[in-house]
Amino acid sequence: MLEIVKSIIFGIVEGITEWLPVSSTGHMILLEELLPFSASAVSSGFMEMFLVVVQLGAIMAVVLMYWNRLFPFSFQEGECFIKKDIFFMWFKIAAACVPAAAVELMFGDRIAELFYHYKVVAAMLILFGILFIVIERWNKNRRSKVNSIAEITYQTALMIGVFQVIAAVFPGTSRSGATIIGALLIGVSRTTAAEFTFFLAVPVMFGASFIKILKFGLNFSRQELSILIIGMAAAFIVSVAVIRFLMGYIKKHDFQAFGYYRIVLGILVLIVYPMIQ
Repeated sequence: MLEIVKSIIFGIVEGITEWLPVSSTGHMILLEELLPFSASAVSSGFMEMFLVVVQLGAIMAVVLMYWNRLFPFSFQEGECFIKKDIFFMWFKIAAACVPAAAVELMFGDRIAELFYHYKVVAAMLILFGILFIVIERWNKNRRSKVNSIAEITYQTALMIGVFQVIAAVFPGTSRSGATIIGALLIGVSRTTAAEFTFFLAVPVMFGASFIKILKFGLNFSRQELSILIIGMAAAFIVSVAVIRFLMGYIKKHDFQAFGYYRIVLGILVLIVYPMIQ
């Protein structure tokens, strides 16, 4: 029962931090140190897989909430029609995925060895917190050049994808945070940047989860399977609420509050983490 409670907590944290630009990976790495699963409950390598695959719950929230804007086919009177705007949107998303996918395939294991450390997490929390504040202040009186996903060009999508590489390399950056910062810098509106980040997460996390499951194998124990499914379910439920909150929030506010949160959290990590080791 205790392990199930832990999986719910992990799912809640994932559901909140996956969409807010505060770094889900950074929070999950820290939570793993504070609330590890019992060695008798899970096998070797399970946690590495769990921290990635639990994100599928959050991704499914996006798929459900934005289905009409993600599914490129419609069926009417027995005929199938292609929604060209959605179809081309997926090509742009694919272009944005290329840089991070290439880095992960070539250097994924090495990156984990070098950078998955609390000092890196804290440093990136603070650095991108500062960037959010600086960029939002710089962007305050500027007019957005791109105000809908349909207006995003392949060049713009690829540039956003380059910013996603930073998050792929440095835990604590925040995938959503990096892509939103990149989008704001090149003139994408705040709402469009957030939506494109949501959609971009779908293939990225499905692909990452598929790779992790292949590496781990399908030999789950009953308890491991329960932990994974319950964690994903918690992430799904919380994500629905967080996405609705965020889209309402950014219509009236900017991201500076998240920048301050990141700075405070990064400092706390540097102070508290060495004490619990």
